[in-house]
Formats: sequence, C-alpha cells, structure tokens
Amino acid sequence: MRHILSCLLAILILNGCRNAAPDLSGNEKVNADDFLKAFNAIQLPASITDTSLKNFGDTIKISKAVFTQFIADSALDVFANNTGASFIIYPAGIIHKKEKDFLIAKFISDKKIQLGVFVLDDKHKFLVSFPLLSNLQKDDYKRSLTITEEPTFILKKEKSTSNNSSLYSRNGFAYNSAQNNFEQVLHDSNEDTSRNNEIINPIDTLPSTNKFSGDYAGDKKNFISVRNGKDSLTYLFFVHFEKNNGACVGELKGAMTLKDNKSAVFSESGDPCVINFKFAGNTIKIREEGNCGNHRGITCPYDLSFKKKVQPKKKVNIKST
Repeated sequence: MRHILSCLLAILILNGCRNAAPDLSGNEKVNADDFLKAFNAIQLPASITDTSLKNFGDTIKISKAVFTQFIADSALDVFANNTGASFIIYPAGIIHKKEKDFLIAKFISDKKIQLGVFVLDDKHKFLVSFPLLSNLQKDDYKRSLTITEEPTFILKKEKSTSNNSSLYSRNGFAYNSAQNNFEQVLHDSNEDTSRNNEIINPIDTLPSTNKFSGDYAGDKKNFISVRNGKDSLTYLFFVHFEKNNGACVGELKGAMTLKDNKSAVFSESGDPCVINFKFAGNTIKIREEGNCGNHRGITCPYDLSFKKKVQPKKKVNIKST
C-alpha cells in the first residue's frame, strides 16, 4: 500500500513539474509556445497613460537572453539607449492577428519605463519592432496610447494652456506587411496652426565669426544655426526640422565639439542622444548615432543636410575727396 501511494505521489509531482510555467528569467533555451504563453491576450480596444505604465502588464520577468531567442538583439538598442543596459523586460500583452503576433513588452530601469511592440510571423520569426509609450519625456504634456482592433497604435499627447484650452496631437501607426514596417496612418492636431509661426532661434544674436559659424538652411522650418563656442574647438548650435508636412518635428540646442577639421560631435552625460556633424565646403550633414527620441518625433531621426546661407556683404561708403 505504501509502495502504491509513493508511486502515485511521484506521478503527481512529475505531472506538476511538467505543467509548471517555465522560468523565463534565466539563460536557458525555451520553446516558442512557452515564450508566447507569458504574454496574456489584450482586450481591444485598449488604452494606457504614461502615468499608469508601471502597473500595465504582467510581473513575470523575461531575461534578455530569453527575449533575444525570438527578438533580434538590435531591436533592443532603442530601449537600451534610453534606459541603460540594465533594464528588466516584462510581458505586457499579445495581439493575435491572422498570421501575425504583436507582442507588447515593457522595459524598466529604475524609474524609466518604455513600452514597445514586436511583430512575429506564424513561424515565430521576428519581423519588426516599434517604440510606443514611455515616461521619459520631461515636459508639460500628458501622453497616452490607444490600441484599436486592427491594430492601430495611436499615440496622443496633450497639455493645458494659460487660457484654459488644450493643445494636442494624435498620431496613429499601423504595421505594413508589404514594406515590413510601421507607417503613419493618422495625424490629428490643433498645434499645426502654431507651427505656422516663425521659429524662434535662441542663439541667433550670438557671435558667428569662427570657421564653421553661420546659418545653414533648407527653409524657415528646416535649419541649423552654428555660433562661436567657449573656445576654438567648441561651437554652439540650434537645429530645427519638420518632416511629413509638420507631422514629425525635431529640435535641439547644444554644443558640438570638433573631432578634426571636418567633423564634430554632440554628446552630453546622461543623454543617450549622440549626433555627428560633418562639414564639406558650404554644407553641413547631421546624422543621429545614439537615440535622440527625446529631441524629435518618433519617426524622424536626425538625418539632415543643409547648405550655408551666404551673408549679404556690408556696403562700404567711400567718401569723395
């Protein structure tokens, strides 16, 4: 009798082990089914605000070693740049659509939280990723994410003004299978009118006598001003650009340091944004290296080229003798 009971107990324990949820926090190989089971189905439509990110999703931790068994390591660069390499990954939800799975994952490092979507095909092959909501921006805007049935991911930001009205922008993005990317399918904003005004250049009146100082521009809404810095190796700059008919805007003021006689770099401690500048003749090329998402719209990285504006020659009055 004791032998029979011992056998039954062993069978129960064995079955319990087989049914136990796999540990996703280590370095072991896991199968796709176990990985996907960690993501609970999201009831659509769904909405989340930047202030509620901490409580959105599951508390199960997924190690980077396990996550990158199914997601390309390079897809995590944007999250590592913004939060640091020590982030923790949590499953926030999954959306099953035909032959695609949309995995929503949350990345946390200290108090920095980001949400991203990762698309897998029916063979569990990674296709593309897209950053969504975060609490990284430090301004007066309240931000939120709405996910519709399609799914379309609608990012909204809104803030109150001094006259008790509000300014808002809504931008929706959907997966395009033909292009294998997320494309903008919605833009709605009451801030466009204010964008029609001339951009205020905060360094316009500073000295511009050094070699690379001056104004480089495409038009009134796409330009960079370069001014003398604290020494011959430093330049102050202010860059502003608008793409997609003003739907995506970037703006940054800072200091660049010369690396040689043709290039300079912008980099500040605590800011993941790194921008390289190259000078060739009367042209400046601006390229984003680190992630500069805090200084631009989500779909328009710094990839710019402007020509230097020719300053009008001062008239010299010659007195006749």
